[in-house]
Formats: sequence, C-alpha cells, structure tokens
Amino acid sequence: MWKGAVNFGLINVPIKMFTATESKNISFKSLHKECHTPIKQKRFCQNCDKEVEYTDIVKGYEYQKDSYVIIEDEDLEAIPGEKSKTIDIVEFVKLEQIDPVYFDKSYYLAPEDTGKKAYKLLVSALEQTGKIAIAKVVIRSRESLVALRIYEEILIMETMHYPDEIRKSKEVPGANYDINLSENEVAMAKQLIEGLATDFEPEKYTDNYRTQLLEIIESKVQGKEITHVKEKPNTGVIDLMEALQASLDMVKKEKIEDVTSKSKKRSKKTG
Repeated sequence: MWKGAVNFGLINVPIKMFTATESKNISFKSLHKECHTPIKQKRFCQNCDKEVEYTDIVKGYEYQKDSYVIIEDEDLEAIPGEKSKTIDIVEFVKLEQIDPVYFDKSYYLAPEDTGKKAYKLLVSALEQTGKIAIAKVVIRSRESLVALRIYEEILIMETMHYPDEIRKSKEVPGANYDINLSENEVAMAKQLIEGLATDFEPEKYTDNYRTQLLEIIESKVQGKEITHVKEKPNTGVIDLMEALQASLDMVKKEKIEDVTSKSKKRSKKTG
C-alpha cells in the first residue's frame, strides 16, 4: 500500500508497507423494505437542489459556523514533507513505557531487495537492545507518529495518537469517585485475579458473536427457522463479597476439571 524507506541515522532502509490487520466485521446493506432493493447514497446539494458529481466536490474547512475555506490539492502539496517517502526515526524507547491507548493501527514493513542487509541490521539491533523506535511519517496527507518494533522477526509499524488526541480520563462522567474498600474485599479480588492468571495465547480467543451471526445468516439463506434464546432475567444487586466468593469457587472448580481432563488424556496416551 506504500513504498518508502526507514531513515536510521545515516542508514536508509528501503521498505514496502502492508496492512497487518483486517476487519472481520459483518456489514449489512440498507434495502428498501418494500422490494429489498439496495438503497443508493447520493451526493446532494441542498442549496442547489440537485445531485452533485464527485468531480464537482472540493475540500472545505469550517473555520466558524457555516463558513468554509476551500483547500486545494496544491495547498496540501505545498506543506513540507507532503511528498516525503521516508519514515524518520527520532528516538528509541522501551515498549513498556508506552500505554496501549496511544496505539492505533498496525502495518508490516517488508524489505526491498536492495535493502535487506540494512533491514536485517535494524531488526537485529532492536532485538538485542530491547528497544522500539519512535518515528514520524507522512501518509495520505497526514503526519503520523509511529512506533517501529519487532513482531515475529519482521518490522511492524504502529501508528500512534498524538497526546492532544487522547481525551483526559478526568473528563469521563463518573470517573471521579471516592469509595472505601475493606482489606478482605481487596484480598479476595487479588486472589481471583491470580486464579485467572495465565500466559496470553491469542489463538484461544474467537469472535463468538460473529460466528453466531454467520450461523443465523446461513440458516436464513437456507430457509430454516431461527430459534431465539431468551436472556436470563436480572435478579438484582448481588452482595460484593458473595460475588467474589462465588467467582473464586467457580475458578477452583474449573481448574480441578481442567486438571482431571488433562490427566484422563495422559492416561489414554500411556494406556
């Protein structure tokens, strides 16, 4: 989706960029209820009372209510760095110093044939120092703050939010509160966390909602009747200590069942 180079001091690393993630969301089209024909979204000018062609649309910035200044492509091209094809590293930091709230989207950076040695040098240096690179790059008329790190022995670029793009947590309604907790409540909560603690294995997780939605779609395509499962009614507020104790009991039960299941599997193999 983009070609350029990573500038690492005086070293230039030619790279190709590829999206590292994809959305698996299921999308729906808007249909006319009467005949099930897809609804077309038209570009319509209320002032001229007519449909507008794409070629007649320009970029406008609303600098005050209902007042716009027109921005031409030439204006954007005049900005220094607009035509730049480099990812300029400015510093190196530890990954754990960056809160995940800053990260936006991931892109793979693959080496061009002429830059494989320089690419390998940067990858090896990052691996051995345990650092990641903070850089800047201009893509699609936007200067992005990015982080370069190693993922499965390849460079991956994470676009980042600037600090002024992240809303302050104090602005969140209800975020400012003062609650007293007993030592016993905290101890049980910590015990619950330890009981559920494990190593992160991403392959364990699946989008159950998407799977069920696809099953409904397939059933409807085949003309099958859909059975709707009723949600269990909310029985009201449960005591916090009771909820903690019930959660701990559930975790212990699941661990016992897991150990028993693994023991049976080992017995079958050795038997």
